[in-house]
Amino acid sequence: MFAKTIPLAIATILSTYGPAVAQDVLIGQQEYMNSCAQCHGPDGKGGGVMAGFLTETVPDLTVLQQNNGGVFPVTAVYGVIDGTTTSGVHGSRDMPAWGQRYELRADEQLGMDYTAADAAALARGRILALIEYISTLQE
Repeated sequence: MFAKTIPLAIATILSTYGPAVAQDVLIGQQEYMNSCAQCHGPDGKGGGVMAGFLTETVPDLTVLQQNNGGVFPVTAVYGVIDGTTTSGVHGSRDMPAWGQRYELRADEQLGMDYTAADAAALARGRILALIEYISTLQE
């Protein structure tokens, strides 16, 4: 009996995990196209429509994992997106800090009854969904 329950439990977990990951990628992809593609390009290679107007070269997001020994640098990418990292991939703080923008606009998604912790959690979720999508762009 025990041997039959384990495969059933694993199958149940895997069947619910797939849609959750797909949803994160969808949210992340929407966020990327809304906030990042103008500079980084839809393919993440740095050739967005705004790239030619910038004084700095826009980083190629498709080689982040390759440039980090084959491991996708989640923490470093998170720091760049939320604005806590002022150097590294972008060199300076030329890129907008999206984390602060997400928190300031939390009332649009959470309504008027939310706490600072709710806004921070919303920002974290959006950034993590965006990072999940960027990880799918790796070569």
